[in-house]
Amino acid sequence: MAGHSQFKNIMYKKGAKDAKRARLFTKLAREITVAAKLGLPDPVYNPRLRAAIAAAKAESMPKDNIERAVKKASGGDTENYEEVRYEGYGPGKVAIIVEALTDNRNRTASDLRTAFNKNGGTMGETVAFNFQRLGMIHYPVSAGSEDKVMEAAINAGADDVVSGDGGHDIICAPDSLHAVQKALEEALGEPETARLDWRPNMTIDVAADTAEELMNLLNALDDNDDVQRVAANYEMSDEVMAKLGG
Repeated sequence: MAGHSQFKNIMYKKGAKDAKRARLFTKLAREITVAAKLGLPDPVYNPRLRAAIAAAKAESMPKDNIERAVKKASGGDTENYEEVRYEGYGPGKVAIIVEALTDNRNRTASDLRTAFNKNGGTMGETVAFNFQRLGMIHYPVSAGSEDKVMEAAINAGADDVVSGDGGHDIICAPDSLHAVQKALEEALGEPETARLDWRPNMTIDVAADTAEELMNLLNALDDNDDVQRVAANYEMSDEVMAKLGG
């Protein structure tokens, strides 16, 4: 098993500013509440809730916030969030998939369409064919060596492992996510994240003249409280990244 994962996810970028971190905690708390409401409130018996709590812990979300989000699921005044997916193109014909949890579909659609339009994109076109749906489980470098993680992934029934300075990404079929996650936890402990994700079938090389506008669009989408995850099939050369200050 080998390969290099090119898919981009902007939800889990750590923000330097308090406002960005507060938005991240809001998104994480919403996912915890929805997961607890859709299944049992005990993470031992609810894989989605277990993954949501693990993601929150990875971002240093306070324990009280996590417990409050779980308890909120059983409250009578809990908002009824629905999972919604939006698709479109950004500058340079970069395909973008936006996953959201919203209590007002019309508001979210309007806000996201505005973000696309203001930043050189178009929302409403089908782009999912540009991606492969998969399960992705992430472990930090401290989980073990590449060989150890590879062996655990093979025994768990995973399809691929991508290891690097940022840790280990273990890839599996979407319907095998929870089974693979459980097997990996027995061998490696709790992962930092475990979720369904999108991997591009091919990537678009973004030129310098469209890179800034594309990043403005992705940041605008990420700043929306309803947006949980954004995937896009782009890559940038080191030269372009340097011009952006990356």
